[in-house]
Amino acid sequence: MLSAFTARSIVELKQRNKSKIECDRLLVGLNVGSLRIYRVNEPIDESHAQNGSTTEDQRPSSSSRSNAVDLMREEEKFSKHKIEQLAIVKEANLLVSLSNGVVSIHDLQTYELQETLVKTKGATAFAVTSNIVRDPSTGVPSIVSRLAVAVKRRVILWSWHDSELNSETSELTLVTGIKTLTWATGTRLIAGLTSSYVLVDVVTSAVTDIVGPGSIGGAPGQDGGRLGGVGVSTISYMGLGGAAPKPLATQLGEGEMLLAKDINTLFIDTEGRSLGRRQIPWAVAPEAVGYSYPYLLALQATKGTLEVRNPETLTLLQTISLPHASQLHIPQPNISLAHAGKGFLVISERCIWRMGALDYDSQIDTLVDHGRLDEAISLLGMLEDALLKDKEGRLREIKMRKAQNLFDLRRYRESLELFTEVSAPPERVIRLFPPIIAGHASSHPDSADDAKEDKDDSAGGVATNDAALEDTGLEKKRSTEETRNKDAQSSHPSTDGSQVVINDTASVSGIKSGAAAKESKLEGRDLRAATAELRPFLVSARTRLQRYLNPDGTLKDAHSFSGPTVSRVQEAKELLLAQAPQSTEERRQQMVETAKLVDTTLFRAYMFASPSLAGPLFRLDNFCDPDVVKEKLIETGRYNDLVDFFYGKKLHQQALELLERFGKKEQRDENASQLAGPRRTVAYLQNLPPELIDLILRFVEWPLDEDPDLGMEVFLADSEYAESLPRQKVLDFLQRKDKGLAVKYLQHIIQELNDTTPSFHQKLIQIFVQGLKAGKFGDESARSKWERDTLDFLRSSRYYQPYKAIQMLPADDPRFYEARAIVLNKMGQHRQALDIYVFKLRDPNKAEEYCNQVQLAETSSPTLPHRGRRSPATDLEDKTTSIYHMLLSLYLSPPPPHKPQWGPALNILAKHGARMPAYSTLDLIPEVLPIKDLESYFRGRIRSANTVVNESRVVSALSHSLGFSEEAKLRLGDGIPGGNSGRNRHVVITEDRVCGVCYKRFGGSAIKVLPNMMLGYNVCIGQREDEKGVREAVDQWNSGLDYQSV
Repeated sequence: MLSAFTARSIVELKQRNKSKIECDRLLVGLNVGSLRIYRVNEPIDESHAQNGSTTEDQRPSSSSRSNAVDLMREEEKFSKHKIEQLAIVKEANLLVSLSNGVVSIHDLQTYELQETLVKTKGATAFAVTSNIVRDPSTGVPSIVSRLAVAVKRRVILWSWHDSELNSETSELTLVTGIKTLTWATGTRLIAGLTSSYVLVDVVTSAVTDIVGPGSIGGAPGQDGGRLGGVGVSTISYMGLGGAAPKPLATQLGEGEMLLAKDINTLFIDTEGRSLGRRQIPWAVAPEAVGYSYPYLLALQATKGTLEVRNPETLTLLQTISLPHASQLHIPQPNISLAHAGKGFLVISERCIWRMGALDYDSQIDTLVDHGRLDEAISLLGMLEDALLKDKEGRLREIKMRKAQNLFDLRRYRESLELFTEVSAPPERVIRLFPPIIAGHASSHPDSADDAKEDKDDSAGGVATNDAALEDTGLEKKRSTEETRNKDAQSSHPSTDGSQVVINDTASVSGIKSGAAAKESKLEGRDLRAATAELRPFLVSARTRLQRYLNPDGTLKDAHSFSGPTVSRVQEAKELLLAQAPQSTEERRQQMVETAKLVDTTLFRAYMFASPSLAGPLFRLDNFCDPDVVKEKLIETGRYNDLVDFFYGKKLHQQALELLERFGKKEQRDENASQLAGPRRTVAYLQNLPPELIDLILRFVEWPLDEDPDLGMEVFLADSEYAESLPRQKVLDFLQRKDKGLAVKYLQHIIQELNDTTPSFHQKLIQIFVQGLKAGKFGDESARSKWERDTLDFLRSSRYYQPYKAIQMLPADDPRFYEARAIVLNKMGQHRQALDIYVFKLRDPNKAEEYCNQVQLAETSSPTLPHRGRRSPATDLEDKTTSIYHMLLSLYLSPPPPHKPQWGPALNILAKHGARMPAYSTLDLIPEVLPIKDLESYFRGRIRSANTVVNESRVVSALSHSLGFSEEAKLRLGDGIPGGNSGRNRHVVITEDRVCGVCYKRFGGSAIKVLPNMMLGYNVCIGQREDEKGVREAVDQWNSGLDYQSV
């Protein structure tokens, strides 16, 4: 049982009634009209154990201290009649009293009567309030005190502004007699009538009926009397002849109020609207109700006890025995919370007790020690941060304890949701599970073998568990109802230190079932249900960890963990780690260990309940323990997922060894069908970075042996990694492996990747030549293709060194004649190249094609001067030797022992004679050759000369036409839109023409004409040079655009 308050007797009286009010002094009004003023002495520090041991069975002593109060003064003639009520208007230094149905005003220091409020004759109650109010126009704060007096059906109001009485009073009339008055706010008043409550706005005079259950009130204007709305339980203990209970009301937290009449209660806001909360389970109507921050108080006069309840959960927290107590006095907390909840007074016929509050931290500890965690959480939520030590930390810790107790009760979803809400340290949650899920972090003594999953129950595990939880809830509901009936006869509910008390009527059977659940093993369907709820928590924890950790285990923002910026530090300490080291490096290591534990546990949870979800986890950055994952995946035969995991953890060698073992034909496995063959290995190697070239070359060998084309995709794929591989290392490897693969790779990097490294070009020529020399081809088509590729590369490449290439080519081997001719061409030795085509290959067509290519290269080369067509006159003096002249000389004047070749020579003369100098060409023609055979040559020469003449005539005619057209444009403006007649343009000024700027008629001043034919005075246009129209006109003229008038 909680000990929130301790009762301390401070005044003992004879048999007489009294009223009281406390400020710095205790004022007690007696039924004989006397007023006693006491000074209350603060008690000497008492032991915490004594304060905390007060229960309902231990009645406080009526004389705990002989000097608890000192009687300072007694005013025997304060009133002629019984003092019924006292109150203080401290800001106005006034004491208000109710005696003989009249309200009187006294001086607070001398206690002399200042004024008797005659209007209040017949008053039954009054209420005082003081509030800080800001002036709406100036914003200056002031203290406004109000006095409301109930006189039969009327409410009479007085007010003080900063201790000055307002001369005006207001008066409101209600439907029935007023029993009690309670201030809801500084301007709103709760009036308890005979059978209902109303909310009165003293500023606007608006009256709002409050409708509530039972005796709280019916429809507006309804007066049901004592029995109106009264329940059967009320009649059973009050009897039909009993007096009508007094309507009670009290302020609660900010914006809340409690109305109580008989055993019925209603929680409302300051607007009079119901908050929809359940009623307080009172068996007997209270004599008085009050609110001492943060508790709800109810004085049960018939029992002689004071009940202390939580206003949120309505749970009975403490019962204090106070014999014959009948009144409560609680200091007004409207202006400040400085004294809220510290001490209030309870009054009986002969004694006044001052209630001392235990410090809030001790109260929280007591609730937690007794297992009342919900109450502790509720109390922490109501208390201000300044009243507690580390409120957030304590609230988080208590919620985690509650979540752990819910877990012991097999309420896994509620437990894990609460763990997630408070961002519990993952270690604390994971250790609740057996080793099959938590591994070495488990707090269970079981071995992993004792918690093997039940394959037969996998389909209906969670659903069946939900049904079991539902059955448990029904059982708990029945037991709760039984306990609630017992609670009506007992002073406090039973509790157990090991049980989380969800409310004040927690069932005994629930406690027993919770203890049994805690002792039993977590296995079977329960383990499946708990694991299913664990996964969202782990995913949430994983997301939070990623805010601070990079995938490589370094902190994302290391400097923010060691400086005045503590927000992220505090979050990392409290939300993720059970212990928080000070060093940044220690914190990083602990966070890495936590991330490793979270990811490994999440993997175990997936493998236990949903193995198919483990694969996506590996494709993300994770901190899973490789040994645990490897063992589990091998055990379940999920080798493809294991390869993905190895790749994510950068354990490439282990992954490639596994792929090689299952990829080879002799070691096929049904569980590793996706790993069969080299394709999976090739795909893995393609995703490795160039830094791992040694590992790539090591494991690419067996795919190249089984499927060379597929294996070469590692080096030839259109990917960044393949293009970034060290090419020299790859080439050396492939050259050792297979010359054909080396050629394929070289052709790829040269032709597709445009690699201009001379060594690669030279190496490819070397491999081509060596292949031709070896002659190891499967068939003639393969040899022809090899030879064709060699010649094509020799022609197309410009980056190999010809003098080195010519040394590789044998001069006397017919297979290399054409290759040597191509290389000699690269070296510029055309006569030697033509010698090979004419005398060794004896192929005039290739010789002619060679000359055509050389001639085309010479005429198209930008470095050579342009050689246009020659006129016949200059041609006779041009002795420049062309490539065709060189070929013709080889045909007509061959070196011995070769003979002249008339046919190819005449063919060259017929086709290309015009390109050769006539003088040197005729010198080469022997005299014995008939003129008839040279007909084609002469025709070609004549046709060439005529072409030059005709071309010059055409050019001359076109130039003349172009000149005429340009002159017409210049002089007449023909062909130009808006040309204004070219140089012949003119402007006609009539008497109607005006200046385009000032719009005045032209006179004798200078006139200026703009290019767009706009007219204006020279002065006006000069002043408007920056105008848009002028600038655009000038720009249009300069750019030749269409001219438009401005």
